[in-house]
Amino acid sequence: MTTGVIPGGHNPEPRPTGERMPQQRHQPGQAGPHVETRSRSSVITARAAASFEPVGRSVATARSFVRDTLQGWGFADVVDDAVVLTSELVTNAVVHAGTHADVLCLRTDDGVRIEVADRYPEREVPLQGSAVNMGSPDREGGRGLQLCAALAARWGVEYTSTYKNVWFQLDLPERPVGTRAAGPSLPADLLPLADGRVRVAVVQIDRKGSVSAWNEDAEEIFGHTAAEVTGKPLTDLAAWPHTPGTGTGIAEALQLSRWEGSYGIRGADGRVTPVYASHLRVRDTGGEPSTVCLLVRDHERAVLQTPLRVPASDAGGAPDGQSSDPFEVFIGSPAPDDLDGLLQRTVERARDMLDGDSAFLLLATDDETELEVRASTGLPSARQRFARVPVEAGPGRYGSARMPAVHDDLAAVPGAVPLLAGTGMRSVVTVPLKVEGRLTGSLGVAAEAPGRYSNEEALRLQFAADRIALAVESARLGELERLRRGSLSFLVEASDLLAGTLDRDQTLALMAQMTVPTLATWCAVYTIADQASDPYLSYVLHEDEELIDGIKSLLSKVPPPDPVPTPGARVWTAPGEHAHQAALRSSMRSLGLTGGPTRQVSSGIGPTLATASAVGGETVVLPLVARNRVIGMLTLGKPTDEHFRQEILELAEDLSRRAALALDNARLYSERTAISQALQRSLLPPGTPHIEGMEVEVIYRAAGEGNEVGGDFYDVFPIADNAYGFAIGDVCGTGPNAAAVTGLARHALRLLAREGLSGPAVLERLNSAILDEGARSRFLTLLYGEMRPQEDGSAEMKVVCAGHPLPLRLRQDGTVEAAAEPQPLLGVIEDLELYEQTVTLDPGDVLLCVTDGVTERREGTRMLGDDGLADVLTTCTGLTAGAVAARIMRAVERFASDAPSDDMAILAMRVPGLQKD
Repeated sequence: MTTGVIPGGHNPEPRPTGERMPQQRHQPGQAGPHVETRSRSSVITARAAASFEPVGRSVATARSFVRDTLQGWGFADVVDDAVVLTSELVTNAVVHAGTHADVLCLRTDDGVRIEVADRYPEREVPLQGSAVNMGSPDREGGRGLQLCAALAARWGVEYTSTYKNVWFQLDLPERPVGTRAAGPSLPADLLPLADGRVRVAVVQIDRKGSVSAWNEDAEEIFGHTAAEVTGKPLTDLAAWPHTPGTGTGIAEALQLSRWEGSYGIRGADGRVTPVYASHLRVRDTGGEPSTVCLLVRDHERAVLQTPLRVPASDAGGAPDGQSSDPFEVFIGSPAPDDLDGLLQRTVERARDMLDGDSAFLLLATDDETELEVRASTGLPSARQRFARVPVEAGPGRYGSARMPAVHDDLAAVPGAVPLLAGTGMRSVVTVPLKVEGRLTGSLGVAAEAPGRYSNEEALRLQFAADRIALAVESARLGELERLRRGSLSFLVEASDLLAGTLDRDQTLALMAQMTVPTLATWCAVYTIADQASDPYLSYVLHEDEELIDGIKSLLSKVPPPDPVPTPGARVWTAPGEHAHQAALRSSMRSLGLTGGPTRQVSSGIGPTLATASAVGGETVVLPLVARNRVIGMLTLGKPTDEHFRQEILELAEDLSRRAALALDNARLYSERTAISQALQRSLLPPGTPHIEGMEVEVIYRAAGEGNEVGGDFYDVFPIADNAYGFAIGDVCGTGPNAAAVTGLARHALRLLAREGLSGPAVLERLNSAILDEGARSRFLTLLYGEMRPQEDGSAEMKVVCAGHPLPLRLRQDGTVEAAAEPQPLLGVIEDLELYEQTVTLDPGDVLLCVTDGVTERREGTRMLGDDGLADVLTTCTGLTAGAVAARIMRAVERFASDAPSDDMAILAMRVPGLQKD
């Protein structure tokens, strides 16, 4: 069934815009008022619509829908007639025609109009003037129009090719303004308790769910000014009981035509104020819908609460004479289709049935050892929600939730009902909920006065519990199934996210972000470097970012939890206790009770109290265990007076196992990466020396992710006074194996050159060293040279090019030429005959040395090559050595769109010009 209500406004068309309204047809001679079309001048003050499936039970559901709608509108005088007519017309549609039935209720100032349409595909349209056969009263079907003629003030039938719509109008009887509901006179001590002045918060919510109006009483109750909350979603303020995997929430409640019940509103101080609310969906003259919410403090609910109305039996109004279901008699009709709504309706009806001050309902865990609070009403706060109590609290009948129990005075037996400790309740009756002999929950009603309940009330409550136990268990199993599906989806997504990174800090952030706010209100992650280290607070997250710093400061002052490897969540009370003590000390200092100044600490009270409220609820710790070692702890917390559900803790435990493995993998990867980077950096030159009279610039790019050193290498180092060695080489291959030969070559070059050997002698000895590596040896191309700046401003360069790309010389006039001749590479043959060549660089000349990663840069079948490199170099006249190297690198990068697959090194050396460049 789908419903929708739009109160207020003028008479709308009941059919979509643009659809032609069929002509009304009636029997000749029939009185006009019985078939007249609706008045276009009547004002519609409310509209309710519902659609029912073509099944037999839809008839009873339609009756309940019409009954509740009209009773909610205050039209009790016409409810019975409307229910009878609706029952017949819906039966014709869903049973005889076998189609969906659309029911539309329209409220006007003087009555109600109800339309019932079906979607029978083959509709015979009566001809004008033909006799209408109303059918026999004894037939199973066909009585709907007869009843309309007998009971309705006006009625009619509308036809199109796709549906038939039967409508009837019921006028309200003339009656003076009088009493709608009344209660007996009561002694003053039995009247509901309220504050000196009862404040009713009036809040209006627009169609988007945001606050559009906020009166003075709302400011007084919750502490927020109208300017602070206007435009904010009500969901930011409402503490609505929410369970992952279920869809019930404040947003859904705001869409209903009328809603009444309990929830909480977060005040400006961060505390949750339990309220009783009455919602009414309205629309303005422009047709814009909104919801008006009346809110009072929960203990003042009598101001707004609708008196309990026992639904009339279907036997009295339905022609089939069937009796009402005892479940519907207790719960009401229609029954909520979600577990939270069903439980809340149950406790409210149980409290009203026994005239109690509060009621509560607990559901048993799977092993039936504990009961978890799932719904309550009339209690001072929502702190009991999801709290757990043992099934067997003590010896004897009264200590077990498996048997009904009546306590005349809880003050005489302290702790008999732990849930009611400190609530002011004195007498209580509890009964079990059982399905097929198995304990599934417990229902209780309590009163502030002692001796209120006896075995008679226990029997009444037990009878009601037996009526609802099966429905509650069915709804609970449905919720668990949805929760399990949601949990599996959550864990799959979490595993994908955690597996997608090997960064330790990002893993910590993901762990916290996946738990807040899905599993907890705030989260802290402790890490342990090794078994000898203490836990370290690594990450803190709260759903309100403004509270993160306060929680982080608080936890830094609290000793970390013990790294116990035992699986499962364990309660950690230290944060809440420390926060409570800090808030108490701050409050005392602000009041001057400690003798200190008050003005200096007053500004810090707000954050301190907010932090205390944020961590004042239940806090649990889950170990992060990977490879049989505790590597950290995952801490989850709730705000003041809130507890974790068992299902949430089990889901958090599954998440902690996955997060621990991901965190340990990230740690191992970080350690390996740090070691690799340290070793690679040791193979690079410590730096480029400053050479008087020369400009030297180097650009180095190693191929592969995470590599700092590859098969290409370079070096510039001093040999003797005013003499410097330089080298640029390329080892066969890339990666760690090539980098090993790189280290050997670079260190050997420095050592041999400083021994005073010539360039060919240095390379010949290096060749022998490479060959001595045996199977690990790799051939090497190398350009080695020595430079000596001259007094006339030039530079003398002696170079040996062993199988390496030739160095290029750029003159001041823009000409480019090779500066050496090719010779055999190293690491292949033992006896080498190498020679060196002398090149003199004039002021302004550039000597460019590169590895083959530059010249062999490819884009498809194209290659940059030696000629392409020379063409780029010709455009570098007058540039500094750094600018020359940068331009060459840009040209190489732009030549192809793909990332380089080979290492690249560029060494540019320039003799400054005689004049300032």
